[in-house]
Amino acid sequence: MIDLSVVIVNYNVSYFLEQCLHSVFKAKGQINLEVFVVDNNSVDGSVKMVAEKFPEVRIIANRENVGFSRANNQAIQKSKGRYVLLLNPDTLVEEDTFEKSVAFMDEHPDAGGLGIEMIDGKGRFLPESKRGLPTPSVAFFKIFGLSALFPKSKTFGKYHLGYLPKNETHEIDVLSGAYMLMRKEALDKVGLLDEAFFMYGEDIDLSYRITKGGYKNYYYPGTRIIHYKGESTKKSSINYVFVFYRAMVIFAEKHFSARNARLYSFLINAAIYLRAGIALLSRFLRRIAVPVLDGALIYVALQFIRFEYEIWTDKMYDTMLVSAAFSIYTLILWLLCAAKGSILKLPRPKVCLSSAATRSKKVETCLFWISTR
Repeated sequence: MIDLSVVIVNYNVSYFLEQCLHSVFKAKGQINLEVFVVDNNSVDGSVKMVAEKFPEVRIIANRENVGFSRANNQAIQKSKGRYVLLLNPDTLVEEDTFEKSVAFMDEHPDAGGLGIEMIDGKGRFLPESKRGLPTPSVAFFKIFGLSALFPKSKTFGKYHLGYLPKNETHEIDVLSGAYMLMRKEALDKVGLLDEAFFMYGEDIDLSYRITKGGYKNYYYPGTRIIHYKGESTKKSSINYVFVFYRAMVIFAEKHFSARNARLYSFLINAAIYLRAGIALLSRFLRRIAVPVLDGALIYVALQFIRFEYEIWTDKMYDTMLVSAAFSIYTLILWLLCAAKGSILKLPRPKVCLSSAATRSKKVETCLFWISTR
């Protein structure tokens, strides 16, 4: 009997995938496992690398990018393990991770899902290791920064459950898709990932359905993984803002009452435009900071030279005329430098629209596949 089916969805992160698979097989221990890699039409040689270096891995090579949920479902439907683990390719598991995770699930028959402690590449704890359900109030506190200001508050810190000690086992609402271990029996009961979620939100939706199915989700700090967060997706990007928050709208329309869903949608859309505006402004300011400083230094230097020259020659020049001339000269130099270095070019958000079915109706959602997560 197979104990564990490991499912890894890959998109153009061959290097991280290779390291991840090495750690997976080192962590095998006494666990009878099978490993799936579902590749979403990568162009970096990922499929060839897996076939050559890990012949025991079962590869599903898609000819198009089918999204995170559908890709996982492709492997889950073929899996035979008692437990199914969704694992990000930009992760490294400890050598005892699988044995401890399976043992925990065996000892807790009420557990439908399990998440463990995650740290980033610098050894810092990742708060998404344990999360609460993003109800309208929880979402409001996160969107407008109150959860970040008061992370340990039982009122404002529910999104990442910051008031729960990270070194203790807890029941939680939401598991992270980066390491999401589930009882196959629970999946058979509540269903697989909802493919309306192309990317983001699918872990929240499935976690919620697991609890509604009568099971519990746990956070277990007895073992941990490294998650190179940000290698797959830049969380500060405009793309992330659109994709992540629109996924939250799909979740709200699916699970909340019509009134709460409308409120949720309003908050999300407000957050999208607010965060997108801030991101654009921030990028613009970062890009012009150096040339503006250069321009200021040029202007000040010219005025200083003029001041010293007037003292040395005992000649006086018309202040307004000289200042105007210096300003024009500085502006010309600044524009030439900016044009040459393309300093003022801002990247256009690569956002596309796609229809996604949510139960009985379709909602327009922003979809942009950057990577697995």
